Amino acid sequence: MQFRKAVETDINNIMNIIKQAQAYFKQQGINQWQDDYPNIETIRNDIKHKNSYVLLKDNNIIATVVVSFDKEKTYDYIYDGEWISNDEYVVIHRMAVDNSYKGLGLSSQIIKNVEQLCLSKGVHSIKIDTHEENIPMQNLLKKNKFQYCGIIYLEDKSKRIAFEKIK
Repeated sequence: MQFRKAVETDINNIMNIIKQAQAYFKQQGINQWQDDYPNIETIRNDIKHKNSYVLLKDNNIIATVVVSFDKEKTYDYIYDGEWISNDEYVVIHRMAVDNSYKGLGLSSQIIKNVEQLCLSKGVHSIKIDTHEENIPMQNLLKKNKFQYCGIIYLEDKSKRIAFEKIK
């Protein structure tokens, strides 16, 4: 398997995976990634800022993730808890796996790739947030040794639960 930065020609494949995830959340009654988010402009912007990555198997995109070393202003304030560290950190956003490849541990594989990226840049903190009803993501984070840190609010005031892992 190959983990690489996404390029413009990957957009349709990434969007297909995002649409699968949106449908899954809707079916599960989870109000995450609804209301046309993330959309093609979001993905295009991620690629433009060189934050979008894809996981490939046999040259086919089977998963997507955004890895940002830019500060996340919604992480400046955390409620009912605290971050483990206040050092430099990377943020994981918009992680999704193609439905045909779910259950194979690919999300954990993505996290391992992100950890390698971090270490190559001398960054030891990984932060992520998720919807409180997104139990599969919470289970993934716990399995990969992320610690629950508290609650953050997105720019639109949506509540998210926040996790951090020190590598």
